Amino acid sequence: MSHLLEVKDLKKHFPLKRSWLGQATGKVHAVDGVSFHVERGETLSLVGESGCGKSTVGRSVLRLFDLTAGEVRLDGQRIDNLSARQLRPMRQKLQVVFQDPFASLNPRMTVAQVLAEPIENFEPHLSEQAQRARVERLLDLVRLPRDAARRYPHEFSGGQRQRICIARALASNPQLMICDEAVSALDVSVKAQIVNLLQDLQAELGLALLFISHDLGIVEHMTHRVAVMYLGRIVEQGTARDLFAAPRHPYTQALLSAAPGQAKGHRRIVLKGDVPSPVNPPAGCHFHTRCRHAFDRCRSEAPVLEDKGHGHQAACHLQNLPD
Repeated sequence: MSHLLEVKDLKKHFPLKRSWLGQATGKVHAVDGVSFHVERGETLSLVGESGCGKSTVGRSVLRLFDLTAGEVRLDGQRIDNLSARQLRPMRQKLQVVFQDPFASLNPRMTVAQVLAEPIENFEPHLSEQAQRARVERLLDLVRLPRDAARRYPHEFSGGQRQRICIARALASNPQLMICDEAVSALDVSVKAQIVNLLQDLQAELGLALLFISHDLGIVEHMTHRVAVMYLGRIVEQGTARDLFAAPRHPYTQALLSAAPGQAKGHRRIVLKGDVPSPVNPPAGCHFHTRCRHAFDRCRSEAPVLEDKGHGHQAACHLQNLPD
């Protein structure tokens, strides 16, 4: 059986502003050859610093813009080369929840109208009574009172608005939901409630989640597998248990050491220098300019993801990471 979502060598480069002669002055290597898969009913988290390209990966999978290179397959069917008309039925299987729930909701539509819109798009044959019953069912799923259907987005708190966005994403009965920093704008207590809701929905509906986040505490709590990104590339991926217990890439080590409660008794690793520009990324391993273990090969040859045992992969020329 094929993976629910399969991404192969995904690249997305954005052209910079053109010169007065009409020529592009360069390009931003936002995503530079990313491959991963998501199984049915599984949560895969994409993590990394701001600007590493993880949100661009999510938007590329959603086909919010065309890819520079690579393939995206959903439920065995390639979707990166489909026209807008051909892609439309596939969008029913693939939905998204963005970071800012208020910006994601039309302030002039009631909650009932917000939730009914995708139902009308994908199931236009439903009667008004059946549609109303579906809206009530969606509100029940996200644990909002049914009288919320008559109200407008500004009448809700941030956490409640995010529940509405989740309900709207569920309206098409998707197989995969992409959560792009879906809890990062919420208070700590509300964040925990939304994460628990997503886990409950996953168990009840069999949803797969592509969870994009920089919050390692949330990721460790809710995910099955983790993929760590740095400057447009995946540098390490594996099960959450293995990756948090024994990171195999220097960048992952530094990332975990800086997260509250994630140091696992190890000292804080302070990275020197700044993240290189994605307009002109370093040759070889993108991380070598900040890596304390870098040697000549790192500066000239880009490492590939290699299995380190039990499906744990790392893109590093070092066979054994020193302490």
